[in-house]
Amino acid sequence: MAVLKMHDALARKDPAVRARRLLILLLILLLPVGCATGPRFDTGRVDAALTPAGAVRDAQALAGTRVLWGGVIVHARNLADVTEIEVLGYPLGRSQGPDTTRAPQGRFLAHVPGYLETVDFEPGRRLTVSGGLDGTVSGKVGAAPYLYPRVEVDEFHLWPRDHAVPASGSPRFNIGIGVIFRN
Repeated sequence: MAVLKMHDALARKDPAVRARRLLILLLILLLPVGCATGPRFDTGRVDAALTPAGAVRDAQALAGTRVLWGGVIVHARNLADVTEIEVLGYPLGRSQGPDTTRAPQGRFLAHVPGYLETVDFEPGRRLTVSGGLDGTVSGKVGAAPYLYPRVEVDEFHLWPRDHAVPASGSPRFNIGIGVIFRN
């Protein structure tokens, strides 16, 4: 017991021990920041099995059904009261972001109330939306006719732009501890 008290007294005076304890405390506090994912949508009332392609097949019966869909933006435009975003749907991953490594599930139109700056919603950006199905809309993909399911969006998340790493002739290797912030 006396040895522990003497060790604690020495540790309080030794700057290296104090610095080490402070570093450990900072790492413990910052660890959750590195594990942060994206948004968390309420999936309680969502039909998780329904895809955009499946919604078109039985649009009348599915009106009002809550969905949580994501994908890659194809086009966005402002209408009188909403911003309409055409999205190529993909399955969602664990962070509720579109998993573009899997097969697409069909296109859909996301109607977001109000005005959104379409420059921010550029083609190729990933988007996740939550809302209710509101019928279908006839349109075209190129010259081919296409029937889109329409989602009246309650919540959405525009994912950060993917920053492609330029390929180089040399292998990339990094060692370090830190936090990376990207726009």
